[in-house]
Parts: sequence; structure tokens; C-alpha cells
Amino acid sequence: LKSSLGFKMDKNHRVQVLIFHTHCCESYLQDDTGYYPADYYPRTTDNSKNVTSVGDEIEKQLKLAGIGVIHDKTKHDYPSYNGSYDRSYDTIQKYMDKYENIKVVLDIHRDALGEGGESGKVKPVFKYKGQKTAQVMIMTGYNYEGGGYFPFWEENLRFALKLQKTAEDMYPGLTRPLEFGEYTYNLNVCNGSLLIEVGTDANTLDEAKRAGKMVGKALAKVLQNN
Repeated sequence: LKSSLGFKMDKNHRVQVLIFHTHCCESYLQDDTGYYPADYYPRTTDNSKNVTSVGDEIEKQLKLAGIGVIHDKTKHDYPSYNGSYDRSYDTIQKYMDKYENIKVVLDIHRDALGEGGESGKVKPVFKYKGQKTAQVMIMTGYNYEGGGYFPFWEENLRFALKLQKTAEDMYPGLTRPLEFGEYTYNLNVCNGSLLIEVGTDANTLDEAKRAGKMVGKALAKVLQNN
């Protein structure tokens, strides 16, 4: 936490943050009924109901803070789920080639915890000012054998820790424990890349969007103080 980030934001460049979704079609419940419908299918191409709506909230907060951002809504997981990360990698490279000053690359997802039936689904939630809000999990990996080129994983980890700490200071209870493991998930594209899971399929869209707004505010603070 005391170490500096591996990148510096430049106020003279308009686009420095890329938001995208490897699994764009991940969706949320529409209503907080207290149960998980057995016939609910947690995926949709409707951007008003899927995880891109959460990306919109993050994008809004960054723009309000004067931080240049691109929000890509390509459906990398439709019509085929297989190969989603290969397709999202191509999208990342397209934008990084076009905007050479991109420093931060965020893959925003929706998690899924637990099973249906008697075991039940898990709904990670906390209350902020009396409103239920989805919890988020920040993910980053490290350099391991067979995982591909990832020399700056420690700088990504610093970024993840700073965002986690800032988010918790601003909104206690917003974050689940940080997930740090043996994976890449395209996080090795730059030293300011993170994967963030916002809620699960048992959260409502409103709960997830509130979380997205908070993540955006915390991220803006981290970047402005860098």
C-alpha cells in the first residue's frame, strides 16, 4: 500500500481508462423478492439489464472526475461463450493501439456464488445509507509457469490493494476479500489492469448499479491521488 502505482495519470491526455466486459451478457435479478426464481436465466443481451449497466455507472463517475474513459460494450460472450477471453483480448489491443495513453484496463463482471435448490444462492450485499448494495470482489493474478508473460503482476496487485483500501475507507462493507490467484484473464495487458466482480446473479440490478457508482468514485480518488 505504501508503494507507488506502476503508472502515472497524465492530465493532458483525454482517454486513459478502458472499461469493457469479457462476459457482457451477465445479468441480475430485476426485483428484490427475497428468493431466487428456479426458472431465472442470468444472461441477457439487453444492455439495460446486464453488467454493462454497471460499467456505465463507473464510467459516469470517472467522467465527473475529469478522467478520460472509453466504455466498450462488445458482446464477447455472444453468440458463443467459448473464446470470450480471446475476443476481449483483441478488443483491448484495438483500443490500446488507438489510444496509446491508456493506463487502466478494467474488465467488469458479475459473479455467481452457490447453487440453486436447497443449497441456495449467495447474495453478497451490505447496506449504505439504508440501501442494499451489492458487494464487489477485485481480482488480480501473478506470474506462474504456463500463465503467459506477466512481469508486472506486483504492480497490478498494488493497484488492486489501493482500490480495495480506498473503497473500504469510503464505503465500509463494499468489498469482499480480494481474490489473488494463479490466473491471467488478460490482466497482463498492462500494469493498471484489474478484473472486478460486481455482485452475483442473486443481486438486483439496482444493487449492482449502486455498487458500480461507488467503485467509480473510489477508483477516481485512487487515480487522482496517483
